[in-house]
Amino acid sequence: MRVDDIIRILNLEKHPREGGYYAETYRSRQNIMNEKGRRDNRSLATAIYYLLTPDFYSEMHRLESDEIFHFYLGDPVEMLQLFPRGGGKIIKIGNDVTQGFLPQVLIPKNVWQGCRVIHGGRFALLGTTMSPGFDYSEYESGIKKELIKKYPEFEDIITDLTRL
Repeated sequence: MRVDDIIRILNLEKHPREGGYYAETYRSRQNIMNEKGRRDNRSLATAIYYLLTPDFYSEMHRLESDEIFHFYLGDPVEMLQLFPRGGGKIIKIGNDVTQGFLPQVLIPKNVWQGCRVIHGGRFALLGTTMSPGFDYSEYESGIKKELIKKYPEFEDIITDLTRL
């Protein structure tokens, strides 16, 4: 299977901020309700296909809603999660659960996250689901210097997964 074929068949395009390729596959027509019981502009839920290659990683970023990653095919992914109160962890996302890979991973709201195809891999096709649905106004890119200052034990991978 070739990356170009996956991009063409699934109608993927370059993600404008995060990196990688994506296509939104679902956006709920229902909107969430705010504290006053009125409709908010955010969809109840969204889902996307998300493709990573060695040249395109998911930059360190955080969101104001929970996000769930789903692994579909390709090579495993290495994800860094950094927690608001300090500390973090590296998670391997893939389909070989006997090797400790997880086919589904939760990223709680306000947790910094970034990921890449493991060294030597060709591509990874994933999906993500968010509820409430994704909205660019809630996307915050990580700044390398600030993240390294707060999470020095992850300096190498933060450097690899940040653009700013």
